Amino acid sequence: MPKEQSVSQSHERWAYFRFSVVGPLLAAPPGTGELSGEFKTLSQKTWRHPITDKAVMFGISTIERWYYQALNEKQDPVRALKRKRRRDADMYPSLSSPLREAILAQYRQHSSWTCRLHTDNLAVQVAHDPALGPMPSYSSVLRYMKTHGLFKQPRRGPAGSPGAAKAEERFYSREIRSYESEYVNALWHLDFHHGSLRVLTALGRWVHPLVLCVLDDYSRLCCHIQWYLSETAENLVHGLSQAMQKRGLPRALMSDNGSAMIAAETTEGLQRLGTLHERTLAYSPYQNGKQESFWGRLEGRLMAMLEGERDLTLARCNEATLAWSEMEYNRTVHSETGAKPIDRFIAGKDVGRPCPSSQELRLAFTTAVTRSQRRSDGTLSLAGQRFEVPSRYHHFSRITARFASWDLSQVYLCDPHADKMLCRLYPLDKSKNADAVRRQTDPVCKLSPDEPAAGDSAPLLRQLIERYAATGLPPAYLPKDDTTQKQEDPQ
Repeated sequence: MPKEQSVSQSHERWAYFRFSVVGPLLAAPPGTGELSGEFKTLSQKTWRHPITDKAVMFGISTIERWYYQALNEKQDPVRALKRKRRRDADMYPSLSSPLREAILAQYRQHSSWTCRLHTDNLAVQVAHDPALGPMPSYSSVLRYMKTHGLFKQPRRGPAGSPGAAKAEERFYSREIRSYESEYVNALWHLDFHHGSLRVLTALGRWVHPLVLCVLDDYSRLCCHIQWYLSETAENLVHGLSQAMQKRGLPRALMSDNGSAMIAAETTEGLQRLGTLHERTLAYSPYQNGKQESFWGRLEGRLMAMLEGERDLTLARCNEATLAWSEMEYNRTVHSETGAKPIDRFIAGKDVGRPCPSSQELRLAFTTAVTRSQRRSDGTLSLAGQRFEVPSRYHHFSRITARFASWDLSQVYLCDPHADKMLCRLYPLDKSKNADAVRRQTDPVCKLSPDEPAAGDSAPLLRQLIERYAATGLPPAYLPKDDTTQKQEDPQ
């Protein structure tokens, strides 16, 4: 219980106790000359202390003061019996003005320190600088710091990082509000989490796996959850695609700024599927607080039940996690919404869209790159490997290809304007090309029969000759017939 509440309640209890002592005198006022006798009678009684519950007695003057305080208050006698607030409350007379400035300056430089550490360092400053005044007690420093909101602030990133400093300044200068979407599938949360238990891999190694979870914001439903050995874009797409196939396409997705979340395959895939990708600010995990709260449930219940298994494998983790999420988490009343996530998901208004096929999802989560085509052999280079372009596209100087960096077996030639797949590209096979078999290629533009036959003069050349002849000038050269040659004299 916070100290402010405990102090307020103690004042209330004292007021009601005092009223219970003098209340009967107010309800049935004694006769003339009998009041002093009633005070004496009450002073001889034993009472239960309102705070400690110990037996106590009060003097005649004390009870008399309580009586007249309640009697003089016509509207609320109980309020008159509360303890009066000290005149120097919240003024901290034990802390001099220079000492307060020293506390504020020290906090600005070291907001991650505890109050005890601040007090110990403040004592060193007071010992070296008598102008700060006498050193106050730890309780006085603690009350002053709490009253002025000088709480311990955890670091939000590496020390000296500009991004961390900006995130920390934003956290303490802007208010934080809880939010919730109005519709099902309006917003999903996605995040990876490092598990607390180790699993045994097929290579005989103990590793800490990561779990990927996708939550619906409105219903808190776990759309999909799965364990992986690494946080990669391939694993993210693998898990997110399953969530979409189970629940439909969301309108928006929120994630952090991990490398898997900002990969080209992820961002471009969400754009092609019409899903708005919203990312939290750097070093600001509280913006995805629903996901962080889910990890507490996961560790507190599921991981606690798995900690007794010695040969824990990735498959066993996924089997247990799927059963826990579908049979317990999704079917347990959520403390904030007051409903089961599965019921809220079904009953709520759904703004999601039908999920496309698996092949369409695979093609969506790809990245588009542009490469120059080699005119010599009709190939292009992707991820250090050469791919052959069909001969009917050899006239393209620039080729747009779509592929996922983790699967070069599915590379497609794409029309960037219509965003359509034209054909599939295969890796260059030099051994097969060495069989000397070549298909005949057709020209891109075939000549029509009406076009002039080969050998005719070019139109521009004919025009230049006609214009020169029209000038009437003789040819600007001396003709010489080289076909007749003089025969040499044999002598």
